Amino acid sequence: MSSLSSSPHCRSYSSAAYPISSSCNYGHHRTAISSISLKQLLPRKVSVQSNTKARPNVVPSEDGAVVAPIENETPSNKLGDGLLSITLPEEFEDTTSFDINKDKSTVSITVVGASGDLAKKKIFPALFALYYEDCLPEHFTIFGYARSKMTDAELRNMISRTLTCRIDKRANCDEKMDQFLNRCFYHSGQYDSQNNFAELDKKLKEHEGGRISNRLFYLSIPPNIFTAAVRCASLSASSANGWTRVIVEKPFGRDSESSAALTNALKQYLEEDQIFRIDHYLGKELVENLSVLRFSNLIFEPLWSRQYIRSVQLIFSEDFGTEGREGIFLSLKYFDNYGIIRDIMQNHLLQILALFAMETPVSLDGEDIRNEKVKVLRSMRPLQLEDVVIGQYKSHTKGGVSYPGYTDDKTVPKDSLTPTFAAASLFIDNARWDGVPFLMKAGKALHTKRAEIRVQFRHVPGNLYNRNFGTDLDQATNELVIRVQPDEAIYLTINNKVPGLGMRLDRSNLNLLYAARYSKEIPDAYERLLLDAVEGERRLFIRSDELASAWALFTPVLKELEEKKIIPEYYPYGSRGPVGAYYLAARHNVRWGDLGLEQ
Repeated sequence: MSSLSSSPHCRSYSSAAYPISSSCNYGHHRTAISSISLKQLLPRKVSVQSNTKARPNVVPSEDGAVVAPIENETPSNKLGDGLLSITLPEEFEDTTSFDINKDKSTVSITVVGASGDLAKKKIFPALFALYYEDCLPEHFTIFGYARSKMTDAELRNMISRTLTCRIDKRANCDEKMDQFLNRCFYHSGQYDSQNNFAELDKKLKEHEGGRISNRLFYLSIPPNIFTAAVRCASLSASSANGWTRVIVEKPFGRDSESSAALTNALKQYLEEDQIFRIDHYLGKELVENLSVLRFSNLIFEPLWSRQYIRSVQLIFSEDFGTEGREGIFLSLKYFDNYGIIRDIMQNHLLQILALFAMETPVSLDGEDIRNEKVKVLRSMRPLQLEDVVIGQYKSHTKGGVSYPGYTDDKTVPKDSLTPTFAAASLFIDNARWDGVPFLMKAGKALHTKRAEIRVQFRHVPGNLYNRNFGTDLDQATNELVIRVQPDEAIYLTINNKVPGLGMRLDRSNLNLLYAARYSKEIPDAYERLLLDAVEGERRLFIRSDELASAWALFTPVLKELEEKKIIPEYYPYGSRGPVGAYYLAARHNVRWGDLGLEQ
């Protein structure tokens, strides 16, 4: 694979510390070489793992990569063969020295916690999908690291069971799979052992073959051992001459205090730009499309404010409970300790809200986008107890089938008050959104599975056709729906006349159903986020100040719920959730959009 990838499906990978071009269909931007800002190429703060002291003739670059400077460089650089001569300011001299030769660097990806369900079912399949699409660099190695005793062959056999060439069932699937598995290796070790990570470091160096080594560690492990693993990886297995990055899975604490403690602990060994806090919902296609929909379509941007929008609803529901869910995303012990507010609302839904409500960023640069998200979060009112409704599902029999309640599981305490459902009303106190309720609803064991954003517009003032709708003006409300999953779609509900001699009105959808419009299968969120981490693209990852602002909104009400031992409202398994959620919406003179005709 050349430095500028020839694959039509994937944005290219640059062997330098800077991504130069984007052409991957999974990607979200295209950048011509000539359009790179010189500011982007300036050396950034040196990583604490960079071994630059031993190399006096190197220049630190982004994420700690080091490159050799051009000797005898002068401010005036003359290009031979009659090419244009250019003069660079002194502050830009070092930016001419980075090397884009593909043979000079390699990427080593270490999955820490490789024997777990998340690694087997999500991370390794995502890496294979990237390899299948030629989205990984030519020189790369994948290592699994866990406490389990395992050989390279046993690791390959384990992950091969979850790999599939799901993309259009193209040819050479078996061949590509064998090639990928031959790049996968395993090292057994303790998560808190510097010696074990030092042994891993030796193996990584053998495969890196003297090239500039860029290393990515994915922590697919419980949060209580994050710090120990980061310490050992940082001190014993960091790259000596390239970048080192660490992907951290949620939960990022369970309140403001524990989150700040985790952040401070990680920053003892890593710089902020080395930490990639992953929220897989931000990698979903429709969430990615949110800013495109708003900022590249003139029809929507003028309407995106309190003047035209009556309410915004973020809805997440699952049609199953926590039974049988030990493994990939949660265990019952984890869920009972965290609950639905911490598990879904404080991260997934709040991140989508911030993307939805932010002002136009200066550019698509990750820092510019995250700056605007932080402004939104800092403008929001902290949640009060009266703004929240919590529930817990109980057993229910339907169609002769009995469904267990949350506390019926033997691993859950019988007196558990952990909410499996929550609804909340939030407000953003700024000029654009003042007074607009942002309603969140998330729950398990509900009647359907969905994740969507519903934008309800205001009623038409002095509507000439009010009498045709009767007393229920909500029937005439225009609504924009962005369905994140399942059956990804964007549709706009409008009013129109039913053909005929009478004047009968109907609600219809202007519908973009992704499955009907696009033949290409939508990539998994982990594919996009892993590729971004390799390329150093941070806009879909959570920054520490962003995380602190998010916890500041929810921590007071979470503490109050636990200290006062608020009893959740019980709802039957497979129902629409607690009645209290509807009263919460009615208090703001709106109704939940998922109760309408369009299900």
